Formats: sequence, C-alpha cells, structure tokens
Amino acid sequence: MTYAGRLGPVRVLLLFSAYNGLSQCVDLELRAAGHQVQHQVMGPDVADAVSGINPDVILCPFLMQRVPDRVWQRWTTIIIHPGPEGDRGPSSLDWAITERATTWGVTALQANAVMDGGPVWASRTFALPADGPPRKSTLYAGQVTEAAAELALEVVEKVRDPSFTPRIVHPGQPGVPGRERPLMRQTDRSFDWTDPSADIIRKVRAADGSPGVRATLAGREVSVFDAHPGHAPAPTPPGTIAHTSHGALLVATGGDPGEAIWLGRARSLDGPRAGIKLPAATGLHEHLDGVTELVQPLDHPSGYGGRREIRYERHGQVGVVTIDAYNGAWSSALCRRIGHAWLHATAQDTPVILLQAGDVFSNGIDLNTIEAAPRPAREAWDNIVAIDNLCRDIICAEQFVVAAIGGNAGAGGVMLALGADRIIARAGSVLNPHYATMGLFGSEYWTYSLPRRVGCDEAERLTTACRPIGAVRAVQLGLVDRVHHGDRADFDRAALAYAQQLATSSSIGTLLDAKRLERRTDEAHRPLESYRVTELALMKEDIFDDAHGFAARRRAFVTHRPASALAAVRAG
Repeated sequence: MTYAGRLGPVRVLLLFSAYNGLSQCVDLELRAAGHQVQHQVMGPDVADAVSGINPDVILCPFLMQRVPDRVWQRWTTIIIHPGPEGDRGPSSLDWAITERATTWGVTALQANAVMDGGPVWASRTFALPADGPPRKSTLYAGQVTEAAAELALEVVEKVRDPSFTPRIVHPGQPGVPGRERPLMRQTDRSFDWTDPSADIIRKVRAADGSPGVRATLAGREVSVFDAHPGHAPAPTPPGTIAHTSHGALLVATGGDPGEAIWLGRARSLDGPRAGIKLPAATGLHEHLDGVTELVQPLDHPSGYGGRREIRYERHGQVGVVTIDAYNGAWSSALCRRIGHAWLHATAQDTPVILLQAGDVFSNGIDLNTIEAAPRPAREAWDNIVAIDNLCRDIICAEQFVVAAIGGNAGAGGVMLALGADRIIARAGSVLNPHYATMGLFGSEYWTYSLPRRVGCDEAERLTTACRPIGAVRAVQLGLVDRVHHGDRADFDRAALAYAQQLATSSSIGTLLDAKRLERRTDEAHRPLESYRVTELALMKEDIFDDAHGFAARRRAFVTHRPASALAAVRAG
C-alpha cells in the first residue's frame, strides 16, 4: 500500500461510530490545519460510501466495530486507539485505571486483519493522576482526546511523505509498554460492600461513563457511577445507605470504621426507568424511607466526597461560583440551586464574579431527568424555565461576570455563558452553539446574547448549520473573548488570574458603568424579557406539541439507541 504524498491539503475521511467529543475535536483540528474533511458513520454500506469519497486517508477516532476488509485493504485506514503502543483490546482505559497504571497513552495504528495489531504511525504518552483514580469519562474527554487530536495532525503530515514507513510493534517486545487485554466484563468489575472504599471507588471510576458497575442498593440491582470518598456514622453496616445529599447516596463500606462512598449516579436495570442514568437518590427514591438528607452551607469546604456540585469561594475581589454537574447536565432542581448560589454571590461586595465548571462546562437542560419524569414534557418545560431564570440573573448581574469554559459546552450551556461580560475558553474545548439536532428552537436568551456577540447572520449560521466550533475559531467569531493554551489546572489558574486582574484594575469602575449603560440602552430598544417570550413560544411547540421530534431524539440520546433522525451527519 502506498501513501498519498500530497503537498497540499489532504482529503481526510473521518469514519466513526458516533460523532462524539473526541471525533469533533479531531475534526476541528484537521480543518484548522487546512485539510479537507468529510464524515462517515460506520454502517453496513460503509465500503460503498468510502468508494464514493475516495479519500487520501481514513481516520477512525471513535470506532466500536471492525473496519471492513474491503475498506482497509484499499485505503490507508488509521485507528486512534486509547492505549500505549502494543496495547490491544476494547477496554484499554478500564484496565489502565483498574490496574493502577501511572502512565498511559494513545496510539495511531493502521487497520489490518488483527484488531489493534496494525503498524504504528505515531503515539503519545502521558502521566495519570497520582492523587487518586481518574474517572474514565474524564480521562477520555481530557488527556486521551488531546493526544488523539495531536496524533491526527501527525498522521496527516506523514500521509504527505511517500517515504514514510509505519513501525511493526508486538506486545511484549522490549520497549513496548502495552499488552493484549480482553473485554472487561462485570465479573471483572464486581465488588462487595465490605471492601475498602478506595477499592470500590477505583472500580466504579474505571467504568464511569459506560458501562457502570452493577451493585445492589436498597434491595435493587443497579449500575452505579460517579463515586467519591465519604464518611458514614459508625457503626453503619456495609451496603447501608446512610444519607442522601442533592441526589447522591452515601453508602457505608468496609475498611476502617466510618468508611463510605458517595454515589452520584445510578441506572436502573429494569422497570420504567431502565437504562436511564439518573441522580442515584432519584432512581431509588421509592426505597429511601427513613434516610435523612445531609445539607451543608454553600461555602462549606466539602460536599459529597469533596465534590460539591455548587461551590462559592472568595478570592480577594473575585467571587468564584463553580458548578460541577455530572456530564454538564443542569436539571431544573440543579438550576434552582445554582440560582440561590448566584444570589449569594451577587450579594457580596466583589466587583467581579467568575463562573466556572467541572469537566464539562454545561450542556444545558438535563435530558435524562426529563426522560425519566412521569410527565417528560412538563419536566422539560420546568427545566427550560429554571435555566432561563438563571441566564437572566447572569445577564443582569451588577457585578462584572467572567465565564471560564474549561471543557466542552453545548446548546444551552454555550448560550448561558454568553450572558457573561467576558468569556475565556481553554484551547481544545469544543462548543456546539445549537439546538436543532435535538428538535428544539432553544431558549436561554440566545436570540439576544448570540447576535449581540457575532451578528445576526453568523448567529443564523451557527444555530442552523449545527457544527461544532473550537475555542480559537470562537475567538475569531467574537463568541469568546480570549483563549488560553495549557492543561486544565493551568487554565483554571489563568481564568482566576484574569478575573483578579479585572477586579483590581483602575478601569473596573468604567467597565461596570459601561455595562449598566449598555443594559439600559438594550432595554430601551427592546425589553430583555421579550426575547424570552418569543423563544418560549416556539419552545412550547417543540416540547408540548413535539413539532420537531424532540421526544424521539431525546429518547434516542438518553438510551443510546440510534434514531434515524440522528444517524446522518453532514459531510464536510
């Protein structure tokens, strides 16, 4: 097989099982480098589809099926595998976390007859966190995605070089760190509640995102996710639910007296909510009689396991509001709690508020909670009203608001950030400022805040083309004010430093005066609430009349069952 040896842009076909965050990041990096990128979802007719495109190279950033022989034998096909050189198998990250690996990697290898056994084109390695096991979903969305994007660019450059020859690598040979591992099954993940909490947390985090770990809670078989250390009143028998806290469950474990873990999410295996990942206490609420709710002040240093979904901290002249919502989903209940935290923040005498989030900034409303509700349409409406209230409060805050987008953001999460006065984003973050793929017009005051930043024509393109954009492109469009390169910890420090610089600058008074004048001018031109009224009138049709297939699209998203409306991804 020969390679393209192209001097100009390379024609790249991204072949994937789903256009997930990693696939989007690779896509954006290749386009930014000037390459011609098209998409193809893996399916039974993939060989015919590839033949019609005839790319220089096929890149597979996220693939859950084998590439057909007809494809890889004719076109150079590169698999992005989330493991170091020599690693083989479908559960690489699961085994890495379970077996306490200190370093890991991502490898670009050529598809052949051996699964994950083809010649190596390029690879990257990185250190795993030393202060506890990472969640698999966090590792995948962070270091793995960043390494994959770097590898994609390197592979395409090598496609231009006809003299390049990939390396043959075998597991177990000197200098090759990886080995072949089988699919990790539930028997490999199983634990007993008498085990020490650290062992249970590691197993749950190794399965976070998917598939979770099966366990018995309150007499029900569930899959559990989002585990953090906790402390239960002693003596509490292992497996006993000691407390709830904003949807999380505190479960006693073995080990030292008082050991326990907090479980943030659980998925029922049967019944009407089967297959839907929900706050653990929500999914089991019928079985929690007598279990008390643990409530702590907003500025208490720890929530469940030191992971507070909502925190307020003061750093000099900056008030920092941190939202660490699982997968960036903001339910109606969470939005109301954030609203209380925001009122607390705005009541302080800080001139600047920094709004930041966890692994994901925000993806807007919580589709899982909506789907599991007795009346999904009613819950969807309550959710959009609650997040609208929060957006209004951000837009109208008397302080100068800085939004720090350190992870990906989508739909209403992007629009919520636009209510801030300044937006800083981390390079590598992917933004999806649109709703149409979910069959919604959208709200969150986007018809006010988006055109204000990018203009009416660009706002129309962003919300109808339904394409992701990277942080650098977002700055070029005016959607974001500045971008910061570096890892997540470095970004968080930079965002705080930027907010502190604004708060202590001699011009902060002028900035606040200009903000008030702009708000009064905008209000005189058209009341802010009129944008909300217009948006909600259209959302009412989408939610209650299902005008654009919201119910089916939401169900497909929540249950991971493909819907025809979501199967097609526009070609580049």
